[in-house]
Amino acid sequence: MWSISSGSGLGEPDDVMGRNVVENAQAGPFARPASLEMQRQWVDAGLKTPGVNVPREALLNFAPFVVDPESMLTEQDQVGTRMWRPDALRQLHTDAGDMLIATVRMHGAGGSVWEHNERISSLWHSPANPAPVREDESSLSAVRPYVQQVAGGSTQEFAAVESVAENRESLVANLEKAASGLREREGHRSYDLRQDLILNGQLEPGLYVAQHILIKEAPLQARDGRPLHPAEHWQWMAVRGNNRTQRRHDIFRISSADVVTGVPVKKIGGSGEGVVFDPNDWLTRLSDLLNEEYASLSAATSPADPDDDSRAVQAARLAVVESHLVVGTSTPRRLYRIAQMSNRRDHVHMPLEFTPNDRGRALGRSVLGMYAAEGVLDERVAEVLSGGVPITGLPGLPADAAVSELRDIRSMMLIRELFPVERRKRLLIRRALSEAPPSQLSAPEANRRARVWSAMTSESFPSPWNPRIAEVFQLGDVRDGLNPSDRRLPELLAKADTDDEAFEELISFRAAHWLAAFDLIDADRGSLTGQKTDDDGAKADRVRRTVKNNLMAMRNDRRKAVGVLRELAAAMDEGDRRPRKVSATGEPLLEPMNRAWFNREFPKEAGIRGRGVPKPRGNSAAPRSTAQSVRLTVGNGATAVPGEERAAPAAKSGPLQSPKVVPTRPAPDEVQPSSLESAPATDPAPDLAVNLEQQVGALVQDVGRCQELAASLAVLAKPGGRPLTRDQADSMTLGLMTAEVEIRRLRAKLEGLAGPLAGP
Repeated sequence: MWSISSGSGLGEPDDVMGRNVVENAQAGPFARPASLEMQRQWVDAGLKTPGVNVPREALLNFAPFVVDPESMLTEQDQVGTRMWRPDALRQLHTDAGDMLIATVRMHGAGGSVWEHNERISSLWHSPANPAPVREDESSLSAVRPYVQQVAGGSTQEFAAVESVAENRESLVANLEKAASGLREREGHRSYDLRQDLILNGQLEPGLYVAQHILIKEAPLQARDGRPLHPAEHWQWMAVRGNNRTQRRHDIFRISSADVVTGVPVKKIGGSGEGVVFDPNDWLTRLSDLLNEEYASLSAATSPADPDDDSRAVQAARLAVVESHLVVGTSTPRRLYRIAQMSNRRDHVHMPLEFTPNDRGRALGRSVLGMYAAEGVLDERVAEVLSGGVPITGLPGLPADAAVSELRDIRSMMLIRELFPVERRKRLLIRRALSEAPPSQLSAPEANRRARVWSAMTSESFPSPWNPRIAEVFQLGDVRDGLNPSDRRLPELLAKADTDDEAFEELISFRAAHWLAAFDLIDADRGSLTGQKTDDDGAKADRVRRTVKNNLMAMRNDRRKAVGVLRELAAAMDEGDRRPRKVSATGEPLLEPMNRAWFNREFPKEAGIRGRGVPKPRGNSAAPRSTAQSVRLTVGNGATAVPGEERAAPAAKSGPLQSPKVVPTRPAPDEVQPSSLESAPATDPAPDLAVNLEQQVGALVQDVGRCQELAASLAVLAKPGGRPLTRDQADSMTLGLMTAEVEIRRLRAKLEGLAGPLAGP
């Protein structure tokens, strides 16, 4: 194996390297690798230890980094067998399965960052995105279980994973990109990790998993026919402790790419362009170099100043670190999920802050991992929904599904899993997210699930959006779960003009994400100055509005809204191009769509402001709620008062219905209309007309009363105060907008019932 060979690589003779390395190594904090014989005994002892099923090649790769391996071994038994000491092993239980962990003392230069770390995975083109990889993007190879053929032609699974890199350059580039991404996202930590490691050392162990890396492209060859670099690598990737691993390498002034693919001789005291692949070789040279440097500086200043720029001084407290190696599991095929699950509790109760999208995705993957472990979700489906496998890997997909439909299928599958209807899944998601029972589900918990759904959906798109976009559901709508219909997206788009349920499904479950994907809306940022600008730098009409308000505005102009949704779907299918504006009839125009246009075409406040009206007769001391004359029918027919905590009917599971305005029993001080039963059976029209006229009059009075209440509320509020909460304002606005839609329909109907104008 290349990873344990003794050559220096790229044809550089060992004596050339030797002249650049300290010949007489001095004692110091940086340990040299143990002898090859001791390494072999350590590997053999580990493989004879019950429960250990990691590949031999993986242990051979790690053995040079083990400090004092003999201390981990038991005494020889009667037949001369040695094993790892029981106190060096422990069993780690997760919701996805169990792992056997070995605690080792590791050279600080060991280990490597893992590109599949969930805080940086969004840097690459996601396998969940069905669109082709763009030129400026790169993608990660899938992680699969490590399977090896054994005697008799059968196969055996080991406690390791495997991936395939296109070539050496892409492997190095991905490792360097991962390290760079970890540095950039470390700002969420409340302290300087690099300085903490230099001053205090590494106090918390990292968790490392063995990974076999195959390079698809054949290596270049030297003139004598020897390959210039290995065609495969074994390395131990950090599942927990990626930032600590990256910072340790930074302090040692090497990189994870060096540890995996070979260390340039310039970094270990040599000259030229050679690369050393064998860790026994380069780690010996590095330790000798650092020990010499540390000794010289310590002699000059005792103790050595930790602020000294010398890497030997800065790395002294990291010369040896405690690490946890995953050396066994009873379910090797599930190792990747088990290892990730062991770190995901930190995403829920995290000591380290994550960005909203990264946190949401980690939470969602925890839920899906628990489902798969409990047998309520197929493993393949869980991988697709987690974003690790393209959706095209699912069986039964429509053969003609375009990008927009593939994204939609995954998003609808995700919402069913995150707002499950099944009792078993509802219990499991509570465990994964540490939630209250469904009857006590709080608004923050419901919004957290919505953000998880939004963050995981955005993996199927080129760029993520603010996951608060999805906070459009109310408690009553999600406590029993959400279950969108199984109708295909092309059918919904085709029938949305006339099919109420199709239109409501598009608005409720698709519109917000699609608009956010093309930067047409954003979550409310709390102030006008926090809103995004248009391409020309101008504020988007300086409109502060919630996502619910945007969706209600689309409901108010159905034909144009359907045209927008169809155009957004077409833009996805045509390479995620810029969508175009649409006409009043929904037909696409030539100019590109932008945020200012959307706000103008779907205004926050539509219709005519209420004019001054005479005060209603009767007792005006006790203001009357508008709910006494109008209520909203939502979901399965339950009524909601405008201003209550209740969403539009979109979020309810099952068939969706558009809001309907239904009359209720009038209040005592209202004008009582004539009973319909008292109208003459021969010609009820005159009494019906009078009844309708009286109802309209009562409605006008109610509108005036609302104006008075709003004015009084503004007067009584403290100077600069805000008498309404955002939820109260949104809820009442929702009620008014819904009533406004019905009033417009009524106006059109009255025009049709009226006779022609009288002649001159």
